[in-house]
Amino acid sequence: MIAKMAKYDFVLYAAQSGDFIERLRELGLVDITTTGWEPSENDRQLIQAIEGHAKAADFLRAFRQGEGYDPKAAPFATGEEAYEHYAAASQQAAALRSEIARLQKTADELRPWGDFSVERLHGLAAQGIVIRFFSAIRSNYDKQVAAWSERYNLTPINLSEGTAYFVVVAEPGQEVAIDAQELKAPTMDYREAEAQIAAAEQQLRGLDAEFSRVAATEELLADHGALLREQLQGVQVRATAQPAADGTLVVMEGWAEKETSDRVDALLEQYPNVIYLKSDPTPEDDTPVKLKNNRFARVFEFVGDMYARPKYGTMDLTPFFAPFYMLFFGICLNDAGYGLVLLLLGLWMLRKSKEGMMRQAAWFATLCAVSTIVFGLFSGSFFGISLSKWFPSIRFFDFQGQFFSWALAIGVLQILFGMLLRVIMITCSAGFRYALGVLGWFIVVLAAALSLGLPMLDPNWAIPFFTSSSPAFYAALAVGGVLMLFFNSPGKNPFVNVGLGLWDTYNNLTGILSDVLSYIRLFAIGLSGGILATVFNDLANGFVPDGSNIVVRLLIMIPILLIGHGINIFMSVISSFVHPMRLTFVEFYKNAGFEMSMRSFDPLRKLTKSENR
Repeated sequence: MIAKMAKYDFVLYAAQSGDFIERLRELGLVDITTTGWEPSENDRQLIQAIEGHAKAADFLRAFRQGEGYDPKAAPFATGEEAYEHYAAASQQAAALRSEIARLQKTADELRPWGDFSVERLHGLAAQGIVIRFFSAIRSNYDKQVAAWSERYNLTPINLSEGTAYFVVVAEPGQEVAIDAQELKAPTMDYREAEAQIAAAEQQLRGLDAEFSRVAATEELLADHGALLREQLQGVQVRATAQPAADGTLVVMEGWAEKETSDRVDALLEQYPNVIYLKSDPTPEDDTPVKLKNNRFARVFEFVGDMYARPKYGTMDLTPFFAPFYMLFFGICLNDAGYGLVLLLLGLWMLRKSKEGMMRQAAWFATLCAVSTIVFGLFSGSFFGISLSKWFPSIRFFDFQGQFFSWALAIGVLQILFGMLLRVIMITCSAGFRYALGVLGWFIVVLAAALSLGLPMLDPNWAIPFFTSSSPAFYAALAVGGVLMLFFNSPGKNPFVNVGLGLWDTYNNLTGILSDVLSYIRLFAIGLSGGILATVFNDLANGFVPDGSNIVVRLLIMIPILLIGHGINIFMSVISSFVHPMRLTFVEFYKNAGFEMSMRSFDPLRKLTKSENR
C-alpha cells in the first residue's frame, strides 16, 4: 500500500534556512521538494565526488579479496585525505593500464620481426641503406615472392601460416612497387616493449600500498562520503527554496508521513520564527511515494521499482503482482533440480546478508526457487530427467502437451484481475460511475472466458447454462456492451460516448488479444529450457563408449553435465527473471490502469555509512 502523506509549506527567515535544514535532518522525517534544481559547476564537482566515493567503496570491496591487499597498512588521518589519495592513485592506475595495453599491442606487432637493433638500422640509414618493412597475405606472398626478389633485395623475416613478414633493402627515395602493405619502421624491438610493460606493471603493483592505506581508512571514507551527500541535500534545498520579501524570507515545500507528522508538528511549534501550513495532498501535487507492504510483498518492491513507483492517490500493485510473478518464474524455469540450485543460492545469500538490498534479493531468490521446485515437481522435471520414468505410478502434468492453452488461461486470469483492480481504483478515486466503462469490458472478457475458454481447457468444465449460445451469455455481452458504449465517459453527450466507445472497442479488442497472446512466452521459455536440459543429458550419455564401467562414465559425463546445465541454468534464470517482469509491466500494469510517479519519499536525514556504500 501507499503511505498517507501530509504536505507542509514552510516560511522562515533566509538566515535560518541552514540551521532549519539541519534540524529537519536530525529529525529524519521530512522530504523537501527540490524539483527544478539545476546544479552549478561547484555542485557538479560535489556530485562527482559523491559518485567517486561510491566507486571507491565498490573498488575496495573487490580489492580486499586480491593479493595486493595489505591488512597491516597504516590508515590515513581523515576520510577526505584517503579519498584524495584514492583519486590520485586511481587516475595513475588507469593511465598505467592504458599504457600497458598500448605496449602489449606494440609488442604483438613487433614480435614477428624478432630481435634487432634499432641503432643498427639508424646506422645503415646514415650510410644510405634503407630497410623497409612489409607484410602480406601468405598465399599472395608465396605466389609473387620470386618476381619481387628479381626486382628488389628482399629478405623474409617471419613466415607464419597466414601472414608473411619481410624486409626490402633499398636506397633512399627508391620506389618499391609490390602488392604488400608497407609498415612503419619500428622504433624498438619486442624485448624493449616487454621491458617497458614489466616496468609499468611494477609501478601498478606499487600502487597497491596506497590502495591498502585507503582500505584501512574505509570507515572514515564512508563517513566523508555521507557528509558530502548531506551537503548536496542542503545545496538542493537552499537552491530551490523560493525567496520572498526581497530575499529576507524563504518558502519551502515539505512532505511527511501522516502517522509521524505529529513529531514534525512538535518540532515546528518549538522552532522560532517559522510559519507552516499543513494540508492534505491534491491531485496536482507532485507527492512523494513511500510503500508500506507486508513482509511478502516487500520482497518484490524492487521489481516494481525497476519500472516506477505508483502515483500517489492510486493503488500499489506490488501485493497483487507478486504471487503471479512467483508463479511465472517457476513456470519459466520449470525444473525442480534447477529450483533446488537456486534455493541453495538463496539460502547462502540469506546467511551472508543481514539487511539491505542483498537480503531482499536473497529472499526473492528463495521464494522464486520454491515456486520453481513446486512447479518442476508438478510437471515432473528434475535436471531435464522426466520423473515419470522413475515414478510411473504418479501422473505428472504434461507441460509440453497441455500448457500452451493453460498459458493463455493464466494470461486471461491476470488480465481480468487487473481490470477488476482498475474498477476498484477508479471507484475509490473518482466514483463508481466513472468505472462503468471498464466494468463493461470486464464483464465481456469474463463472459467470453467462461463460455469459450473453459471448454477449451477441459470439455467437462463447460457451464451448461452459460455456453456461447445460451441467453445468459448474450445477456452478459449486452450488459457489458451498454456499459462500454454509453457509460465510458459520464457527463458527456451520449453520441460522443458511443463514438468513443466504438473507438475503444477496436483498441481494446486488439490490445486484449495481443496481451493474452503475450503469455505464450511462459510456455515457450519453459519448454526451451526443458529441451536444452534434455539435450545436455543426451549429449553426456552419447559421449560414453559402449561397455564403459561406472568410473569412466562418471569421468566423461560429469564435466559435460556441469558445463551444460550450468549454461542452461544461467540463461534460464535470466529469462525467468526478465519475461515475467515484462508481462507485469506491460500486460498487467496496462489493464490495471497503473499510473507512475518518478518521485520516491526521501526525507532529509543523517546518512549512515551503509547508505554511502
